[in-house]
Amino acid sequence: MTRQTLENAIAGITEEQACMFMRFYELLMEWNKKMNLTAITDEQEVVYKHFADSIAPMGLIKSNASCIDVGTGAGFPGIPLMIMRSDIKLTLLDSLNKRLIFINEVLRELGLSQRAVTLHARCEDAARMDAHRDRYDIALSRAVASAPVLIEWTAPFVKTGGMSLMYKGAQADEELRLAKNALDKLNCTAQLISYNASWGDRYVIAAKKLKPTPKAYPRKAGTASKNPL
Repeated sequence: MTRQTLENAIAGITEEQACMFMRFYELLMEWNKKMNLTAITDEQEVVYKHFADSIAPMGLIKSNASCIDVGTGAGFPGIPLMIMRSDIKLTLLDSLNKRLIFINEVLRELGLSQRAVTLHARCEDAARMDAHRDRYDIALSRAVASAPVLIEWTAPFVKTGGMSLMYKGAQADEELRLAKNALDKLNCTAQLISYNASWGDRYVIAAKKLKPTPKAYPRKAGTASKNPL
């Protein structure tokens, strides 16, 4: 991976940040040989479709925010955001522990461990833990589920006034329409934010939490995906 490739995709990137992204790419490719982390392996596609895509909405995240990446997978969008934003703290949540073993290695290699923790749990279970419910300024989710499901999974994590940022593609407008009932039940309002991307239509559904999440939510594991609100 070259510095120029990164500069073309990420404006204003520093030398230190470029080195971190390059090392992240190396680790991603190395670990991808022994476990399924990403189907995207071409260097330029990783830079644009994973790295640049992850950080595109970072202007929506306030200074010194406490964030949770719900269903982080290979560390997207959380790790790229941490590379670009030295002020934020992050919890990286995933239900598959072997992915978190990889992420912990990345955090250690990139010197990010002091600002991040990993959490092995299903999101429905974690959202009922006192240590995580109503604790975060921002919940992040990318390539996890449809918006009606994600709102139920992510809203319980954020404080009143906080936001759930759901990364979406070309069907974002339809997903937001279908999520109206879920937004109402979870005491949220949402707007659709678009940003230019050479690799396709990209959007963020930004759902703001207006009041505490009703205690009934999230429902037990698996319910939201089978029977969305």
